[in-house]
Amino acid sequence: MDETHISLAHGNGGRYMRELIDELFARHLHNPLLNVQVDAASLPHMDGVLMMTTDGFTVQPLEFPGGSIGSLAVHGTVNDLAVSGATPRYLTLNAFIEEGMEIAQLERIVADLALAAREANVAVVAGDTKVLRRGEGGGLYLATTGIGVRPAEVKLGLDRIRDGDAILVSGPVGDHGIAVLLAREQFGLSGELQSDAASVFPLAQALLPLSGLRFMRDPTRGGLATVMHEICRATDMQVLLQQPAIPVREQVSSVCEMLGYDAMFLACEGRLVAVVDATQTDAALAALQALPQGQGAAIIGRVQAGRAQVVLETEFGGQRLIEELEDDPLPRIC
Repeated sequence: MDETHISLAHGNGGRYMRELIDELFARHLHNPLLNVQVDAASLPHMDGVLMMTTDGFTVQPLEFPGGSIGSLAVHGTVNDLAVSGATPRYLTLNAFIEEGMEIAQLERIVADLALAAREANVAVVAGDTKVLRRGEGGGLYLATTGIGVRPAEVKLGLDRIRDGDAILVSGPVGDHGIAVLLAREQFGLSGELQSDAASVFPLAQALLPLSGLRFMRDPTRGGLATVMHEICRATDMQVLLQQPAIPVREQVSSVCEMLGYDAMFLACEGRLVAVVDATQTDAALAALQALPQGQGAAIIGRVQAGRAQVVLETEFGGQRLIEELEDDPLPRIC
């Protein structure tokens, strides 16, 4: 493939499209189940409850400190399966490529995606490519479907949350949102902060043996605060958070203070929120902190009877309500 940029011919079904698929996508994503000559993948039998999720990715810029839209697509999909108690197994991938995109950048992103898939032990088994006219896309959009298997005995859900349950987060919040913001070089700001984008599967698996595990979620768009509101709506109970206990990196706090953002609403792409029975709080925290990715885990609050609202106890002993997100503070973040 001698071309340096994507043209409309790469999406017309002819030679250019075949070369793009064979020499770029298939070369990086090769595995025994991926056959670009057929229209559907044949999957082996899987014991347990089959779980499926789907997601789309439109982050800008396409590459940022700590990842790219490619690795983000894998992590975002496997994380949705992992927090549901499933073991991620297979992915499909749809790529919407804008005319004029540099092929070298596309190859870096696909290579990044392939590496993230190998590290997460998932296989891309089917896919499709489309080319958008110049000006009709943001360089590259990705859409994925993920399939995993959950043990039949695993029961998780918002309906299982009870009065007094503890809330934990696996690490500092807001890293991804601020890392992507800094990569845009807006407002004259720059920094070395890395996105937290990663698979949370090891963290989820560490918590699954706990009989008191109620619910897990990865706080992506809308961040930690949006997950808390989800709990309130589902349980008709109050979420009480302790501000000093919520882990936030100093660089994230500084940018938020300068620009008026709240780290609780910023996207994370490698964090896990868990709700557990209060009697197993210490065991859950120890299980998370035993893993490299969970060393910054913390107990940040509890669910309790009361008006369905999110209340934040500040470091000065006061309280304030955390309202539900309305405006999007950082568009095109994931």
